[in-house]
Amino acid sequence: MTAPKTQQNIDQLCINTIRTLSLDAVQKAESGHPGLPLGMAPTAYVLWTKFMRYNPKNPKWFNRDRFLLSAGHGSMLLYSLLHLTGYDLPISELKRFRQLHSETPGHPENFMTKGVEITTGPLGQGFANGVGMAMAQEHLAAKFNQKGFPIIDHHIYCICSDGDLMEGVSYESASLAGHLKLKNLIYFYDDNSITIDGSTDLAFSEDVTKRFESCGWHVLVVDDGNDLKAIEKAIKDAHRIKDKPKLIRVKTIIGFGMPKAGTSKAHSDAPGEEAVKETKRNLGWDENKHFYVPKEASAHFREAIKRGAKLEKDWEALVVKYEKTHGDLGKTLQETRKNKLPAGWEKSLPKF
Repeated sequence: MTAPKTQQNIDQLCINTIRTLSLDAVQKAESGHPGLPLGMAPTAYVLWTKFMRYNPKNPKWFNRDRFLLSAGHGSMLLYSLLHLTGYDLPISELKRFRQLHSETPGHPENFMTKGVEITTGPLGQGFANGVGMAMAQEHLAAKFNQKGFPIIDHHIYCICSDGDLMEGVSYESASLAGHLKLKNLIYFYDDNSITIDGSTDLAFSEDVTKRFESCGWHVLVVDDGNDLKAIEKAIKDAHRIKDKPKLIRVKTIIGFGMPKAGTSKAHSDAPGEEAVKETKRNLGWDENKHFYVPKEASAHFREAIKRGAKLEKDWEALVVKYEKTHGDLGKTLQETRKNKLPAGWEKSLPKF
């Protein structure tokens, strides 16, 4: 008789499911970036199963949390999560990773894949996109929220890399985010000390914590990217900070489990069949199974469907009460949800 799996067992099973799906997809495509998905899988798992508010069956729910992968080269991390949590992204599309006309392009594209919030790839761009989204969230909250009616209260989460932080646009947008005190912004820095060129010692040695603190951010540190309790605590602590954006530095090992983990060789390109098998053995996985999703992992991830449906239903019920109490604002909210501009909007345009 097989012993029942504990929550710790389920957690690790789910994390390794993300890792092996990502690994199999990159190997099948013979190109891609396996390093980030394997290193950041624990952080993404904790975020998506314990904190993020989303409805896989309605990716456009108005008050959903937004998740951005600024380090878009690690796209298989996002595609694995979308498939596992029940979005309309079948495993057949994971098998078509980086292929022409697939729903899993090499870098995420929001007009091609349901659940992808923003097209990312150029390093630093997604970082800035998130700041813009947080500004929009603050604007909508200021416009619509009333006492007892937190209609707009979603968060913007983002995973960024060393490469993102080396780009000027991330510095500029981080400065603005701190200046505006964008409190619903929580970023995860994949702090693995490796870039495609090699160690960050080659070209990136600044004190990232001091940099972001000087920009007005609150910085938290997770010393072990595989420590789920530490990751969960950091996110909880970030939620308690109500007056500024937050950066969580997660110290990870790029390509965790791979023979060349912790080196630039794990950053990109297909690792090879033998390396894939060795990685799976290191993770306690069946090396002969490809694109394998254990039923226990699937069941656990798919709880997001029921959870998300309830979150959206409860929010819609709040909106109904809001419309009865705040009639004009309620009407404007509905128009906003439909992307309708108010009558006479053109009169506000400047005249030159």
